[in-house]
Amino acid sequence: MRVLDLHSWDVTTSEAGDLQRDLATRVVRSRCLCSAPRLIAGTDMSVDRIRGRALAAAVVVEYPSLELVEVRTAEGPLTWPYVPGLLSFREAPLVLEALSRLRSEPDFVMLDGQGIAHPRRLGLASHVGLFVDTPTIGCAKSVLCGEYEEPGTEKGNSTDLVHNGEVIGAAVRTRAGVKPVFVSIGHRFNLASAVEWVLHSCGRYRLPEPTRLAHLAAGGRIAAS
Repeated sequence: MRVLDLHSWDVTTSEAGDLQRDLATRVVRSRCLCSAPRLIAGTDMSVDRIRGRALAAAVVVEYPSLELVEVRTAEGPLTWPYVPGLLSFREAPLVLEALSRLRSEPDFVMLDGQGIAHPRRLGLASHVGLFVDTPTIGCAKSVLCGEYEEPGTEKGNSTDLVHNGEVIGAAVRTRAGVKPVFVSIGHRFNLASAVEWVLHSCGRYRLPEPTRLAHLAAGGRIAAS
């Protein structure tokens, strides 16, 4: 998968915030998939805080079977501290390295993290989306910013996630009676389409298969292919 060279990762925290504000203006929020995808990628990363290293995984599943097609990983040192709101500067370099090793060309990428549901509207899914110039969706397990009402208990129920008067995502029930996930636009998606494809990508679990399998691969429970 091709990765663009948008900017250096060797920046200060102040410069990182300015970069986020600038890049957020380039995020496309108005597209939807015109036809069903053939391949969907998912990413996640695990961190070894003792060793100061991390392992990012990128997986590809076939649609509609959601069967695993490919697994690629990238391991390296953590060069950024954990700073709330700047997570993409810590995770994106290795995530992009894993994506660059894919032989498949996914129709879109789903990331375990925020898209525009971020104080500066540029979370991991949006940041990575700009680097790969491919549609991306953020599907997070928790909220970074914003407020929402609890969605109905049935699968497919959703409510808006709102921050400073702007709808930045949705709380989506992917399985009856379990906690919702938080879906947001990454890049080259609209919110309704992002929610639709998160639901289409779910199997028997709360998390969509692309990010669930990426989580397993990042934890070493699925070997790279």
